Amino acid sequence: MMRRVTPGPARARPSLLYAVKQVELIVRARLDELLRDSGVTALQYTALTVLAARDGLTSAELARNSFVTPQAMADLVTALERGELIVRHRNPHNRRQLLISLTPAGHDLLARYAAPVAAIEERMVHDLDDDERERFRGYLNAARASLAQ
Repeated sequence: MMRRVTPGPARARPSLLYAVKQVELIVRARLDELLRDSGVTALQYTALTVLAARDGLTSAELARNSFVTPQAMADLVTALERGELIVRHRNPHNRRQLLISLTPAGHDLLARYAAPVAAIEERMVHDLDDDERERFRGYLNAARASLAQ
């Protein structure tokens, strides 16, 4: 008697959310590894890049733009200030607000790691041509915008 082999259940593809999370975790691990000797974490580095693009943010604004909670940002700001990578100063238009800016040391750290961080991004999209990279960037920005609403 010949046994018939029936295929098992089809393997479901991972969800898009799972794939995005996997990319995030790998990128964060690579950044943490790269930045280990700098004394900053991937989350701290992200906050520094946000400040490089938009100087003079409040801690709450920096938290929103860095995708962390205000509580996590408070600890992050304290560590970056202790490391002399940022400075806080009173908002001249609202004395109750403290605005955060990069120090020269913060700018130097970003400059020192710009090329190695760009290499991580290049490795991530290595198999994509220029048009595919732009579409990928557009898709990611559209997804972020949709979820931010």
